[in-house]
Formats: sequence, C-alpha cells, structure tokens
Amino acid sequence: MGDKANGHPGAAGRATAADHPASVRNVVLVGHSGSGKTTLVEALALTAGAVNRAGRVEDGTAVSDYDDIEHRQQRSVQLSLVPVDWDGYKINLLDTPGYADFVGELRAGLRAADAALFIVSAADGVDGATRMVWEECAAVGMPRAIVVTHLEAARADFREMTRTCAEAFGADDPDAVLPLYLPLHGAKGPDGHAPVTGLVGLLSQRIFDYASGERKESEPGEDQLPLIEDARNKLIEGIIAESEDESLMDRYLSGEDIDFKTLVEDLERAVARGTFHPVLAAAPAADGARQGIGTVELLELITGGFPTPLEHPAPAVTTPGGAARPALTCDPGGPLVAEVVKTASDPYVGRVSLVRVFSGTLRPDETVHVSGHGLADRGHEDHDVDERIGALSSPFGKQQRTLTSCIAGDLACVAKLNRAETGDTLSAKDNPLLMEPWDMPDPLLPLAIQAHSKADEDKLSQGLSRLVAEDPTMRLEQNQDTHQVVLWCLGEAHADVALERLRSRYGVQVDVVSHKVSLRETFAGKSGGRGRHVKQSGGHGQYAICEIGVEPLPGGSGIEFVDKVVGGAVPRQFIPSVEKGVRAQAARGVAAGYPLIDVRITLLDGKAHSVDSSDAAFQTAGALALREAAADARIHLLEPVAEVRVLVGDDHVGAVMSDFSGRRGRVVGTEQAPGGRTLVRAEVPEIEIGRYAVDLRSLSQGTARFSRSYARHEPMPPQLSERIREQAQDVS
Repeated sequence: MGDKANGHPGAAGRATAADHPASVRNVVLVGHSGSGKTTLVEALALTAGAVNRAGRVEDGTAVSDYDDIEHRQQRSVQLSLVPVDWDGYKINLLDTPGYADFVGELRAGLRAADAALFIVSAADGVDGATRMVWEECAAVGMPRAIVVTHLEAARADFREMTRTCAEAFGADDPDAVLPLYLPLHGAKGPDGHAPVTGLVGLLSQRIFDYASGERKESEPGEDQLPLIEDARNKLIEGIIAESEDESLMDRYLSGEDIDFKTLVEDLERAVARGTFHPVLAAAPAADGARQGIGTVELLELITGGFPTPLEHPAPAVTTPGGAARPALTCDPGGPLVAEVVKTASDPYVGRVSLVRVFSGTLRPDETVHVSGHGLADRGHEDHDVDERIGALSSPFGKQQRTLTSCIAGDLACVAKLNRAETGDTLSAKDNPLLMEPWDMPDPLLPLAIQAHSKADEDKLSQGLSRLVAEDPTMRLEQNQDTHQVVLWCLGEAHADVALERLRSRYGVQVDVVSHKVSLRETFAGKSGGRGRHVKQSGGHGQYAICEIGVEPLPGGSGIEFVDKVVGGAVPRQFIPSVEKGVRAQAARGVAAGYPLIDVRITLLDGKAHSVDSSDAAFQTAGALALREAAADARIHLLEPVAEVRVLVGDDHVGAVMSDFSGRRGRVVGTEQAPGGRTLVRAEVPEIEIGRYAVDLRSLSQGTARFSRSYARHEPMPPQLSERIREQAQDVS
C-alpha cells in the first residue's frame, strides 16, 4: 500500500477496459466545495500518466469539470468519471460536486463506488455537511480514507488537521483515524511559511522527497526519526487493534518488533473492511513536475487497501413486478445487471448514460431490458421497455474512448439509450431485473417558470422532460390549481444550473415568476342567496330562479349539495343543473378567485317556466345564487399548512424554533435523534416556507435536513387575507 518500502510509480498509460473485477477500484471523492477534489483528481491522473503536465488530455481539455456551465460558474455541478491505470489496476475516480445543491450527484457517485476518499482542506477544516456524508458511509460500512489538501496555505498544520479529522470522523473510535505519513517541510520563505517538499512514512520510516518533481526515496536522518516516534507508535497500535490476529497486541506490548509486512497486510485488511481510516497528505505538482506530493502514496493506498468490486455487496434486486431474486455476485459471466448512475445530453451524440455494471458483461449493440422505479411524482416517465445498447466508451475530458465491453465491477458510458434515465436498471431482456433505488433527496425549493416567447413555449415541454430525465433530484409539477409550471430544485445554485441548461442545451428561454400556493375559500358562517336568471328578447327566453342556503362544514368535507325543494318549485330535471352551476362557481371562487371548499349548499326553493326554463338557465341561476350568498357573508381565505420536520444539530435547535415563530409556525414537538441531533416538528403555512430550503441551510451552516408534507388548509390572518383580496381585485 502507500507505505510500502519499495513503492513505485507504476506503468503510465490511459485507462482501458478491465479484464477482471479484481483489477478494478471504484473510488468516489467527497468534500466541500473548494476542498481540492478536482485538483487532486488531475494530480492523480498526471502521476498515472493519463494527462500531460498541464493536467490536460490530448484535445487540450481538463480531465475533469469539462461542462461549459462548470467553466462559467467556476465550480463542479455534476459527477465526473476519470479512469486511470496504475500498476496494472484500473482506478475509476468519481469526482463529485461539493456544493450542497448537487448532493444528488454525490449520491450517484456513492452508489457507483466501492470506497470513498474524503478530501479536507487544511485551510478550511471539516464542515458539517461532510460529516453527515461520512456518517452515511459509516452506516453502510463503506471503506473510507482522508486526504488533507491545501498544505501550502498559511497557518496550515497537518498534525492539527489529523486531530480535527479524528474528532470529526472518529466519534466511535478516534484511534481508527490516524496518519500514515507526516509532511516534510523545506526552508522557510520570506513570509515565514515552510513549503511541504515530501513525506516521511510512519511504518517504513522512509523519506519520500518530491522536491525535484519526481518521487525519490531515501533513508531518514538520525535527527528525523525521533520526530515521528510518537505518531508511529500510535499508528502501529491502531493497526494492531484492528488486526484479526488477537495475539499481535500482546506480542507488541511485550516489546516484540512486529514485522513491517505483517503491519501493512493488517492495515490493508482493516481499510478494506472499513474499520480503519488512514489520513494522507496531498499537494498538486509544481510547475514542470510530473508527480504531486502524496499522489503515489494515494494511488498505492487505493490499489492495495481499497476493496475490489468482488468484496463490495451489490444492492438487492427484484423482478420488475417486485418478486425477490437471489443476491447478485460480481461475476462477468453472471446475469447482466447494470445501473444508470448519471444521464447527460451531448449536442453531437445525444443522450450519454454513465453505467455501473454489477453483474454480467455489457456489450455494444445488444438489446437490454430497461426497468425504472416510476418517479411519476417527480415528472419522470415510468417505463419497462427494451432498448438497444449503443457504443461503449470511457471518458477522458470531452473525449470518449471506445470500449469493446464492460465487465462486472467496471463503469462505462453508453450512447443512445433514449428511454433509460438516472437510477434505471439494465438487465437481460429475457431475465428483466430491478435494483433497489438509492436514497435521493427531495427537492424542496419551487421555481415557477413560463416560456419567454411562443417559440420557447413549443420547446419547453421537451426541454423540461429531458432535464428531469438527467436529474432525479428535480421534480416537475404542472399545478392544476395555480396553472403554473413548477420545477422543484434543491437550492438556488441547482435552479440556476437548470435554467442555464434549458437555455444552452435545449434552446429554451424561460422567465421566472412568483410561485403561488394553492389558496382556498370558505364561508365563515351561514348565509343565503337568490339566483334570478330571467331574459326575454324575442323567440326562446331564459327563465330560472333558485334560492339556496350555505353553511360551513369541517375541514376536508369538500362541497356538499342538498336538495330540499318541495312541491316541485324546481322541476326534478333541473336540480342537477343547479348543482352543476353551484359547483362550477365554487371552483371559480366567490371572493378572490380561489376554489370554495368545506360548505354545504342547500337548494331550498325556486321557480321555473314551462317554456323558457332550461339546463343552462338553472346552471346560471345556481352560480348567481352562490355569488349573492357570498356577498352577504364573511368569507375566509384558507391557506395550506405544511407539517415540517427538521433534523438539526442540537447547537442550532434554538435558531430553528425561533425562525418558525417568525414564519407564523407552531412547534408541535421535539425528540432526540442519534448523533447529537434533534428532530423538530412544526406546522407552518406553506406561503412562509417557499425559500426554506435556502434559509435553513444558512441557519444551520448546511447541516440540517427537512421534509414537508401537506397537513390541511386553515384561515389566513385577516390583514394578510385582505391584502390578497385587494391584489385579486387589482388584477381583475
């Protein structure tokens, strides 16, 4: 692994198709925005010989972050795959966005990977969101290592950062989060900062000097060994504590010098099991250098300590109908089961799907079955169809290098899967299977949009459908009450990227408008009205008179129509006409244009004409009667109230509860949750939480999560209700 006494840089070259799952390593890089994930990926690719010294592939583009939007926004917004070869292994590096709005891309990367590298900036420390992802990985036993970057920053202290990492990530066992190397510093510059020039291996007690731009190994000086003694002893004790050989600790404590090879083998096993989490240091290569500090050590850790796909349990599978199926094994000769972990659109080749193969072998031009989970509530098409696989390729920047096949455990890009979407399962057409879905965050920030012009309106529907096909964390809503098209996103940056993709990829210009909530109206008390529709203008006239009573009902009752006409004052054939007119008027509203609910409308009396009465006349009379009843009554505007559940760290509970009060909310309960968190439950008017996804992130420093669900409609405060009525009158 990374501290092997005779580590070497491995054979340079570009990634090719893997020939066996044991030679594959799938690694996802996790960390907050600006921690240096993409820079590290490029440094690893440079060390492995996949790119030139400028960190570029042959066409001159960066090995990662090649999306035009990413260039404009200067940050990662999507999952990127960078495959490299190292010492006979194929390493699939999955670079994820660090910004919270793109957590869906992070979850996709976690699904496709077998191990994770947590990237921590020595300048910024560990943020709360990164800790939460660590806990998610811990819950499923994913192997993890930590890489400290930005060692060149002023006041950067590697030893202090390792202590911070142990506190943040080693809640259960701080001694399982320990460094494998310590950085070596050169002479101090004019600013008093001593740059990092190399590493010293704590196990091997060897110096790895990168000052020349190439890794050079040497013996440490006598004055250097005492500086690492304490850290080395602690590391050895941490490794032995995780060893399967229970006699090893007794031998060590009795003074026996444990063999270097034994320590490395135990370390590798503990890392692969996910019980020990080494901390490493990394820095990009200096100008003209080929190897960045710590990149060789990191590549050795990945190939020697991280598990193969053979060791990583595959997600459960069922038939598309839900029947259980045997657990998958990572066997290239087994039944085909692969999953689409990312979908993108290319202006030249169309839809491109990044696929992780869990079983079997995927080949070009074969027909596969596509099974989806049916996210109809998010605007995603439900499907269960056969599709023909297009070309298979491996990405390098904007280039796609053709592959002849993709075996179990490996990843590849598939062209022209026109129906498959992110999260869908690809399997043999004669043995269709469905993988259990991964957890996707619910988009809770509404973005109401409308086409900018008639030309945009014609393209809007197709553009939106493609957008949500690429990103299952978006939800498309056609609100029947407000007649708005609403794109639900994870945050403002997520929304900005969606609008930019609509414009640049699909040629659709949209305008953002104010999001409306679905208000309702109801009667505050009893009332009555008389509807008279009498017209005579030569020929056939119109004659209908009806009298109604209206009274409020409990919430959730809807509209109840009761016939109490006696003596045939309204002929039986016209009573349904009155009900139809009343219900139509109720749907249009009686005060501010919002649907009327929770009332009983009773038809009491009326008059008809033997010739001039008609279905249409009594519909009109019913509507007029309801409007007259409303004119003489107090009408409540009802607003939807949501039940909001917030999982937040104990330090921020007070701020969250205070914020609810400012939103006219009512806290209905709290309960303790694991990990020093509290679940706060509150009822809050929906009109007050349109931007809560953004505001809560600010309140909790990005560490809180929330969910919402409709609870009921209830009366608005009079002053707010009156303002909305005035706005409705101005519009009319």
